[in-house]
Amino acid sequence: MTAPIRYLVLVLGDQLAEDASALVDFDPTQDVVWMAEAMQESTHVPSSKQRIAVFLSAMRHFAQTLQGKHWPVDYTELDASGHSGTLQGELARAIATWQPAQLLMTAPGDWRVLQAIKAVAKAHDLPLVLRDDTSFFTTVRDFAAHAKGRKQLRMEYWYREQRQRFGILMEGKQPVGGQWNFDADNRESFGKQGPQNLPAPQRFAPDETTQAVLGVVSRLLADAPGQLQDFAWPVTRAQALQALQDFITHRLPLFGQYEDAMWAGEPWLYHSQLSVCLNLKLLSAHEVVQAAQDAWQTGHAPLAAVEGFVRQILGWREYVRGIYWTQMPGYIELNALDAQEPLPAFFWTGDTDMACLRDALQQTLRHGYAHHIQRLMVLGLYGLLRGVQPQHMHEWFLSVYVDAVEWVELPNTLGMSQFGDGGLMASKPYVASGKYIQRMSNHCQGCRYDPGQSTGPTACPYTTLYWDFLKRHQPLLEKNPRMGMQLKNLQRLTPEQLAQIQAAAQLHRAS
Repeated sequence: MTAPIRYLVLVLGDQLAEDASALVDFDPTQDVVWMAEAMQESTHVPSSKQRIAVFLSAMRHFAQTLQGKHWPVDYTELDASGHSGTLQGELARAIATWQPAQLLMTAPGDWRVLQAIKAVAKAHDLPLVLRDDTSFFTTVRDFAAHAKGRKQLRMEYWYREQRQRFGILMEGKQPVGGQWNFDADNRESFGKQGPQNLPAPQRFAPDETTQAVLGVVSRLLADAPGQLQDFAWPVTRAQALQALQDFITHRLPLFGQYEDAMWAGEPWLYHSQLSVCLNLKLLSAHEVVQAAQDAWQTGHAPLAAVEGFVRQILGWREYVRGIYWTQMPGYIELNALDAQEPLPAFFWTGDTDMACLRDALQQTLRHGYAHHIQRLMVLGLYGLLRGVQPQHMHEWFLSVYVDAVEWVELPNTLGMSQFGDGGLMASKPYVASGKYIQRMSNHCQGCRYDPGQSTGPTACPYTTLYWDFLKRHQPLLEKNPRMGMQLKNLQRLTPEQLAQIQAAAQLHRAS
């Protein structure tokens, strides 16, 4: 094909669906697909090797799929000769080559990337056509309409609306089982015996394309955090479908019961690990929810497990996306608790003697993965209690996880985990002492720290920092009715005890 063309169709690394809205009317006789790997996308935050490799491998496999359909694809690899290093630079080069009448794309998930592409389009005086991302159930306009006029935004109300709208786990206008959520049934720990007969999740040996990517990442980004020797993520549509079926068959039935449980040395447990496939768009939210609902209807999985999983996809994931796109660009700057501590250096190494934190960090650096309770109630909790600036926490989470795309990661970190938005997303700060981790895991067995102690040489830093957090933010927290019980417990501490706790917390931060 020769220039000029009708559409230069832009496909980003998290838009890898053959039925993406930008591709539905693709004409290989007059359109070209543009895809580019760019060093800037791996270094604007120090992305982990696993995260970079997931994106690049999935992109290359997707480009091969399109080329297999005899579609023209303009694809730039990371180490291509003369590479500008940025998406903007490579897009400008492609525009000069193909002289398109218009740029066309599915709406990006990242505010920063959208602004960069808009700037290139404007500089070349080209129309940029944006189409809705149909891999979601809802649009950002749907969420904006839901949010309009509400004093508070709460996921539960949004979730119920979507259940009714799409007829998911419904009997007429009522939820199946007579209740909207089964949280109370989904909070079990493994007990002293630990998880029994855990099914090993399906992992995918790197093929020739992935091996080439691993080589490029090792060579060009040797200083990036994390490691690659265990890389086995799904990077194609076929692998994503296998991963979905594997979860539904082997782990969904017990997912709900143990979704909040942790166990040392067990990174996968009963979790789906499908967020990477969903966020790359190798799977759509519709087909994942349908598979879970089918498992309940056939009697394969109990309602509590299926509802808990559906709530994560139909409820939380779409809610978080709505928060991101209705609150940006200002959202990323919020810091309601005025937290100013730097991120501890050991977050990049896992070198800490707090057993729960060490396990979550080392697992993260090894696999690019931690399940949601590790992220919220171990890693996020520590940052919140210590007073780490929420922007530092956001950048770290965006850096290290294979499923991290800003639209989903930023509200989950800054809002839900760090309470940086002052309660826009979460109805209260998710704070707990080391006792919570002791209850939900075996991490405290053999740890040098005692979650029952807040001062002294064996005091658990989580417990020390928990009481210090409540005291530091007491005036703000007293306005929140959901914090009443925790503040009541704070009042039982004597001034002497509080002074010792505050001194211990300050010593911990300094160390």
